[in-house]
Order: sequence, then C-alpha cells, then structure tokens
Amino acid sequence: MRPRVAPASGILHALQCRHRSRVMRLTMGSADMTSMFPNRHGALSKLVECAVHGSGSGAELIVVEGDSAAAAAVRVRDPRWQAVLPMQGKPLNAARASRRKVLEHSFFGPLLAAIGAGGVEADCEPRRARYDRVLVLTDPDADGIHCGFLVLLFFHRWLRPLLHAGCIEVVRPPWGEAVIAGELLLAFSEPELAVLATRARDGGGSIRRFRGLAALDADTLREFCVDPLTRRTARVSVADVATMIDVIAAVQAEQPGSD
Repeated sequence: MRPRVAPASGILHALQCRHRSRVMRLTMGSADMTSMFPNRHGALSKLVECAVHGSGSGAELIVVEGDSAAAAAVRVRDPRWQAVLPMQGKPLNAARASRRKVLEHSFFGPLLAAIGAGGVEADCEPRRARYDRVLVLTDPDADGIHCGFLVLLFFHRWLRPLLHAGCIEVVRPPWGEAVIAGELLLAFSEPELAVLATRARDGGGSIRRFRGLAALDADTLREFCVDPLTRRTARVSVADVATMIDVIAAVQAEQPGSD
C-alpha cells in the first residue's frame, strides 16, 4: 500500500520563509552501523544498503544530513528494502558545478553510484535505478531546508528523468511537540510550532523543539519519517524545483546590494 503523498507547496513556503529570515538578518546587521567504500570516482560512501534492489522492488534510498541522523534512521528502517545514505556536510550547488566536480564530490559521487541509473543527464534511465524511490529526509530546521533544496537542485540538473518519473520525494519531519491539557501534539513546520508554543504558553502546557532527526525518539521517527504507511511525504516534480529556484532568486534579489 502506497502512502498518501502531498503536493510540494509546503516546501516552497518553508524555503521562502527561510530566505526571508536571512534577508532580515542581513539587513539588521559517526555511526557504527555505516560502512565506507570508495566509488569508481574515488569518493568515499557511507551507504547502508538494503537487501533488495531494482525497478519494481519497492526499494528506497533515504538521504539524511549526517552520521547521527543516519544512525537514527538505520535503527528504525526496514533493512529488507530501505537503504540510508548520509550527506557529507552541506552539499555542493550542483546546478553551477561541472560534471567532473559533481562526479568527484564527497556526497554526490556516492549518491550517483548508489542510485545507479546509468549516468547523468541524457544517460539517466529511471528503469535502471537500483531504488524505486529516493527520499530526502533532512533535519527540521533552516539548515535542513537548505540542504534539501541543494539535493533537489542536483536532481533537477543531473538526474532530471528521475523527477519526471516521480521517483523523488521529500519527507516532512516534525519540528517539535507540545503537551497541552495532557494531549501530545506535533508541529510539522515553523508556523505550526509557533502556534503550539502560543497555545502551550496560554494553557500552561510545555513545548519542545526537535534539534535534528537524532532528537526524535525511535517511535516518532519511524512513524512520521520512515514508515511508508504513516510518514508525510511530498513527491517533487521538475516544475516544483523550477518554482523553488524562482522563489529563491526573487528573495535574493531583495537582499541589500543586489542591484
């Protein structure tokens, strides 16, 4: 059974909020369970593999930000068909990079090798991919949104056929939780968290912001980020990424000194 997949409008809103916050600031002044091996371009990978692969297998590659997030995801994944790959720091802006630089990059090189769709650009064939889906699961904060956007830029520039085929999804992790009148409530965006914080303050409740995926308890991470029957995801299209690019370009044009 496939989970319900939401549109990507929430991602656009989060990106716009993040970059507007940056404009305001400018105006106002390793996991044991991962294994490392070199890919054919010499970059090291920390891919944690699953048992099955290939078109129609149901296999998924979950991309997370770092080793702590990878360790947490590995603990709650289904090892039969869910693989995990952590980024190595903030990703390169692959839209501006050369083919050679992308292939040799510490994260994008291993990502390409893991997906195995035959190559980049015109050589990319979704039917040859080792996974049916790639899930981008970043930390619930501004840096996580930025890292997720850079990964989507990579797919838009170098593996666009996977976007056309509906193979790329973004996971929406919870940003925090509140206990109000004995009820546990989760927020899935910065605005939702702000609303819960106000309700908690007015109602004598408590509020907690999650500091990265590793801060989520195993049950919460499994239910809302990893389990395909209950997680919240947005399938990303070529048009979605193009709109994100336009949003960021418009916001950056508002920055001081952009004229």
